[in-house]
Amino acid sequence: MDIDKSPLGDDLVAQKFEEGFVDFWKNEKMPAQEEIKEYSEFMAEIGAKEGLEFLAENAKRSEVQVTESGLQYEILENAEGPKPTAEQTVVAHYEGTLIDGSKFDSSYDRGEATEFPLNKVIKGWTEGLQLMSIGAKYKFYIPFELGYGAQGAGANIPPYAALIFIVELKEIK
Repeated sequence: MDIDKSPLGDDLVAQKFEEGFVDFWKNEKMPAQEEIKEYSEFMAEIGAKEGLEFLAENAKRSEVQVTESGLQYEILENAEGPKPTAEQTVVAHYEGTLIDGSKFDSSYDRGEATEFPLNKVIKGWTEGLQLMSIGAKYKFYIPFELGYGAQGAGANIPPYAALIFIVELKEIK
């Protein structure tokens, strides 16, 4: 393996390996908190890169539409009629996954659609659901900037994660 390149085609892994190797031979140790922070930042960079690569490839698919903000969507079931505004409350069924397919939330699993004000959710949802009419079913591909950003959400959504949601709009209130 070329020490200057990681399998991800990125110099970052090789650089961190080299720094760690030099520190080991100098017998320099990093404080545990700093080590954990660096590792977390490193993993976040990898996650962000994977998400960006996934979205770039996904945008090439003919069935995927991309908005000006970078939100990607597929219309799985179309419907005609009024669309919600950002100030309205909606009722929707949904399933959320990471790009690796791991599910982090699902109203389907709970057996009950969820009601929420459209301006109190992630930006990707606020924008995406305004494209839908009651009865429509869309698949959203949400870049981290329109999702949970640099902080992630809980234990299941890491920082800089691209998200995938299947959403059915059931009601506009």
